[in-house]
Amino acid sequence: MLARPAHCIAPQRPAAVSRRAVVVRCEKKKVVVSGAGGRTGQLVVKKLLEQKDNFSVIATVRSKGSAGKLTSAGLPESNLVEFDLAAAAAAAGGASNAAAAGLAAALNGADALVIATSGVPQIKYLSLIPVILAKITGKEGVRPEFSWKQGQQPEQIDWLGQKLQIDAAKAAGVKQVVLISSMGGTDPNHPLNKLGDGNILQWKRKAEQYLVSSGVPYTIIHPGGLIDEAGGSRQLLLGVDDKLLENSPRNIPRADVAALAIGCIGLKEALNKSFDAICAPAGQGSFSSDWAGVVGQLGGASCDYSINSQWADAELAAAAAK
Repeated sequence: MLARPAHCIAPQRPAAVSRRAVVVRCEKKKVVVSGAGGRTGQLVVKKLLEQKDNFSVIATVRSKGSAGKLTSAGLPESNLVEFDLAAAAAAAGGASNAAAAGLAAALNGADALVIATSGVPQIKYLSLIPVILAKITGKEGVRPEFSWKQGQQPEQIDWLGQKLQIDAAKAAGVKQVVLISSMGGTDPNHPLNKLGDGNILQWKRKAEQYLVSSGVPYTIIHPGGLIDEAGGSRQLLLGVDDKLLENSPRNIPRADVAALAIGCIGLKEALNKSFDAICAPAGQGSFSSDWAGVVGQLGGASCDYSINSQWADAELAAAAAK
């Protein structure tokens, strides 16, 4: 059973009019998807388009040149908004921020914002040489090295960029922010934090805590390892505080993350909840789109941000109150 995202209104019916003459009018929910040019963001947009009777979708992309897959999936070009998150984050706090203007306009009248932006590490190709040699010689522990594009480090994208989006959603009166983040945030020594010394999970967690304290209704999803296989076949498993990292495997198709994010829009069981998500091994359970039931696995639990907190309490309260 799908969540009911559209608000339906049955008009007043005169007594003499047959019941069959009554037409129920459903108002679509307006959903803005940021990071829509990325692999997960594209899937969110495509799945929203598949439910066009329930949703209207606006997609933000760094440049319209990266939006071909969205328009080919049926998104009108008029529903594409250029939003350079790196430029907007760099200008955050200034007297004006032209780079963020597109997002602010897109959020006008929006019911939900799905944040699918994330910093993306770049592999240092020369570092692959010792990795290849290590494989040939049987040497262990040699791994490739990574870096980040200038201005697109996790601090800029996953903290300042997400804060900017949260602030814009709050200013626009958006009813819900669905943030697609990552598992591993309870562990400051997680291997992902070592990629290019970016501490990406630390910055993501800082943004998550800011969202929780912002007053904007939220849903925060921490997917396990993202894979590009087809979704809709394996059972979704939800948990909190990285306990699912004990499972094997602990991955999830991007398509299932996209479906879960959409299923949480307007779902009361998912409001003001932060949770982890992976898929069960093949053959153990089956996929369900009864989103209330899926989220019901949590039993009302939500992630505990006192674990590896990135804020002092007073500092967070002051930041969220601005």
